[in-house]
Amino acid sequence: MNRDLYIDFAKGLATLSIIFIHTAFWSGQFYIIPEIRVFSLVFDVAIFYALSGITSGNNVEKTLYRLLKLQITYMIFVTLLFFLDYFFKIFGLTFFSLEWLQSFYSTFGSKYSATSISTTPQWQNLGNWYLHEYRNADTFPVVMGSFWYLKVYFILTVFGVLILKFFPKHVNWFIGLCIALTLLFNIFPEIYPSGQVGYVAFYMTVFLVGNRMRGKKIPTKMIPVLYGLVAVALVWMFWYFGNEIFFKINKQKFPPQTPYIIWTFFSLTTLFVLYNRLKITKENFVTHIGKNAIFFYFGQGISSSLVYFLVVPMKELMPWWALMVIIYVINVALAFVIAAGLKKFDDFGWKILEFLRKKTAAQN
Repeated sequence: MNRDLYIDFAKGLATLSIIFIHTAFWSGQFYIIPEIRVFSLVFDVAIFYALSGITSGNNVEKTLYRLLKLQITYMIFVTLLFFLDYFFKIFGLTFFSLEWLQSFYSTFGSKYSATSISTTPQWQNLGNWYLHEYRNADTFPVVMGSFWYLKVYFILTVFGVLILKFFPKHVNWFIGLCIALTLLFNIFPEIYPSGQVGYVAFYMTVFLVGNRMRGKKIPTKMIPVLYGLVAVALVWMFWYFGNEIFFKINKQKFPPQTPYIIWTFFSLTTLFVLYNRLKITKENFVTHIGKNAIFFYFGQGISSSLVYFLVVPMKELMPWWALMVIIYVINVALAFVIAAGLKKFDDFGWKILEFLRKKTAAQN
């Protein structure tokens, strides 16, 4: 079966959008105007969940094997991250001082100040990372700040494949249930549950709708109707919540609340409108990113942390928009290089695991 390059292309564009979001909301806090930071959220993580739904089937064994591989790749990456963070602290304490390290970490702002500068490895942090408790990596704060997506992805995929496997005739009922729960939590915010329930209620809707769209094409005559409904929803949002809600969209994202949910409608509608309509026939830079999206997602966390050290000295030297373009291009370039390195390191990690497997396998 030929690979659908539109899926890779959409993943690639979504990944580039995530890099822009993290350029705007992390180091961009020092110089990018609020309006641009909010508009960066137009194409956000909801696209990934929709694409995951489109590409998911009802093969439980295959899905769990894919998730196991992702978990191992994730563990290989955070192990590397742990030692990079630890050895940098040892380097700083050995050749400079604790004050120098504290000054270094102050570049990220007081909100992300280092909490565990020590010559003793904080092994509990690595264990917590393995178990998806994303305690901050001091040297690369953006990495753990963007990993909430991964935990929700694991949960969605497991429950999603179980629904598709055991309730294939009732998928629409589960979509209705998820919509009802999302509405309930938002109409009565006092009962909005903590933890992952609110995330899953909304993003499972996106996942299952994506799955229902698999192989289908939205009729041309429906396109203006769908965008019209999106426009109506946005107008209602600003009328009901007031114009100031525009600057609070990001705060409405964790967990997903009504304004942010409405904000995602445009990107999701565009994704489904172009699906099976926009034909990508050749590999290109964007599809390459899409094919290796997980490594770019890992890599952008490191690159988005590194660009802080360019922003701080440069933000007074040029207009904010010029600096934004320069930093974003550098961020993408760094993410590209780091993703390539992470992929090679992942291959190396798998070779070690395969060596250990052969050495410890029971002899017949």
